[in-house]
Amino acid sequence: MLSPTVRVAPSAASRATSLLRSVQFDHPPSCPCHSNPSFHLNRSPGTVANNLRRHLATPVDPSRQKEYAFEMAASSIRFGAGATREVGMDLKNMGAKRVCVVTDETVEKLDAMSRTVDALIREGIEFSVFNKVRIEPKDYSIKEAIAFAKPFNPDAFLAVGGGSVIDTAKLMNLYTVYPDADFLDFVNAPIGKGLPITRKLHPLIAVPTTAGTGSETTGTAIFDLVSKKAKTGVAHRNLKPTLGICDPLNTRTMPSAVHASSGLDVLCHSLESWTAIPYNERVPRPTNPINRPAYQGANPISDIFSLHALRSTVRYLPRAVKDPEDYEAQHQMLLASTLAGVGFGNAGVHLCHGMSYPISGQNPGYKHKGYEVDHPIIPHGVSVAVTAPAVFRFTAASNPDRHLAAAEAFGVDIANVKRESAGEVLGEAISEFLAKLGDQPLGLKNLGFRPSDIDMLVEGTIPQKRVLMLAPNLDQELEAEKNSLRRIFEQSMEY
Repeated sequence: MLSPTVRVAPSAASRATSLLRSVQFDHPPSCPCHSNPSFHLNRSPGTVANNLRRHLATPVDPSRQKEYAFEMAASSIRFGAGATREVGMDLKNMGAKRVCVVTDETVEKLDAMSRTVDALIREGIEFSVFNKVRIEPKDYSIKEAIAFAKPFNPDAFLAVGGGSVIDTAKLMNLYTVYPDADFLDFVNAPIGKGLPITRKLHPLIAVPTTAGTGSETTGTAIFDLVSKKAKTGVAHRNLKPTLGICDPLNTRTMPSAVHASSGLDVLCHSLESWTAIPYNERVPRPTNPINRPAYQGANPISDIFSLHALRSTVRYLPRAVKDPEDYEAQHQMLLASTLAGVGFGNAGVHLCHGMSYPISGQNPGYKHKGYEVDHPIIPHGVSVAVTAPAVFRFTAASNPDRHLAAAEAFGVDIANVKRESAGEVLGEAISEFLAKLGDQPLGLKNLGFRPSDIDMLVEGTIPQKRVLMLAPNLDQELEAEKNSLRRIFEQSMEY
């Protein structure tokens, strides 16, 4: 006969021991205070099976992972009136023995070039001048420049001129260091292979003579690919100049028309980088940091440069265009160009630039007033600004507050403006700015384009994935993307 069970009340000590045992064997290894290394050995069979299943989860698709970081890259910049005289010493300090000087036939006759040559001679530096740069370069003009550089075999490059000259010098440098590369190896995908630049390039000093492209700060070089009737280029942070010497004395010889068109490039660089998608919305996240694109999306550092450049351009560009003796305005526009270069060189541009490439590449015969060239030309700044009113009406819904801040930079009182009106308000402010600037084609119709040309312009825009990927509100589905671009081109015919 079994004796009756007697329940003994647990003592305080036995309760504590029981609690500790429970904590030890019930808490997983991830518990920071009570981790148990034997946790997985004390599970029931069902729990172990469930745990194993966790390791068999569907893998994440890297192509859909959003970016989580941004990085800033820009050339070293020296800014000041008279700084050009130091370029010979700079090259000597870099150890340069054999320098390829790159310019165009117009700049070669200007004071900027004579100051540069004097600086090289003073330091006893051997150099050879390539002066055949084409304004708005074509692929064949770039190849001609590369063919000049390869046999000369320089150990440094010096670009004196506007964006076309600096971009040409960048590509001369690239293909001199990669002499056996195919021309399309580094050209932006999908037109080219878009290979990363992994070798160290030669030192390149850029001395801008225009206030617009900001090319002295960026790793981007643009040209027309004639066979595709579209602009493309190479973009990689390793392509950027070693040093940009921004000397306001060198912009004093710019004609009024060049002041205007180059300044409009600054305007759109600022607006587009300020309104680009945020860097942490861009996909895909690179699997290796060497593949992180130069154009990354709006970010807190680029924002500072872009907004400041926008405000300066609105204030000083009309003055620089109107009065060739307004040296303060010229000084401020060169500074704005450089600041915008740092901003867009890291955040990127989007629709105005993406749509400008077929506009200039498919030029029906327009030659802009004030440009001394022997061929039709739509200056780059003109081609980007002509769609700007329609572009920012389209993008405003993505971030009304940013678009209203941009409108405020144009002097608009936004105190009582509704957020849903941001695009209309900014688009109207840009239209008025262009009209008051003077001698600007207010629409594609004034460049010679007809409604029947729009489909070809759309087709020329589609390959510009490098910038279209940063465009707010643009659908990723191809037909929807084409329809959006078509509407923007239609609204840009005249205004």
